[in-house]
Amino acid sequence: MCGRFALTSDESRICKHFRVDLRTPITPRFNIAPSQKILVIRLQSQTHKHVSSLLRWGLIPSWSKNQSVGTRLTNARSETVLTKPSFRESFRRRRCLIPATGFYEWTTSGKRKEPHFIRLTSNELFGIGGLWDSWEDNDKRIETCTILTCDANHVMQHLHPRMPVVIQPERYDAWLDPATERTDLSQDLLPFSEEMTAISLVSHYVNDVRHDGIRCQQQSPDTNQAQTMHNAQPPVASQKHLFEK
Repeated sequence: MCGRFALTSDESRICKHFRVDLRTPITPRFNIAPSQKILVIRLQSQTHKHVSSLLRWGLIPSWSKNQSVGTRLTNARSETVLTKPSFRESFRRRRCLIPATGFYEWTTSGKRKEPHFIRLTSNELFGIGGLWDSWEDNDKRIETCTILTCDANHVMQHLHPRMPVVIQPERYDAWLDPATERTDLSQDLLPFSEEMTAISLVSHYVNDVRHDGIRCQQQSPDTNQAQTMHNAQPPVASQKHLFEK
């Protein structure tokens, strides 16, 4: 599961990394939560260029009778997107990238929830695999999205069994293109590698969804292991067999 993430890169780095012009100004965000609007990269069908949009986090399928379902569809399990009605058509035709610089997970220590920030050791941007859809009701049109998840890599497993799917930069075009064969997409449904994973215990300030700012990622004074980096471990099993039916 991924319930909170951050995007703190400046606009120029986002534009360069995702080869996109931003349609609206972007400010650093340290505590992005479901139901908020988030930056999404899609493929423009006529020009085949990357375009940016702000979509609500929490997918509302086009056939849904009301929009309340979006609160339950903030994540989609990559193993079942081809069989779940809520995600099936979006996976086939409406894939997107969700720019991020890291995400949060929590563990429980007594009565306290301890937040951890997970990022690349390089501190670089990355693209989370996502799906989007468009919902209309009484001339009101809402575009929404969800984050794809997969089995957590070995380094993450003590925090949570799931983590976001991370698309490799060289695969951005294939991922966004609706014409890409489904069997080809199986290689994309993986987390980032263990040797590139950094985990930091951070301030409880981030626990409150109303809080934002650099304080959310301030190293916690409660531990002398503010950042943990791990050596490479065997990769998560490929999901290729799921797409060969």
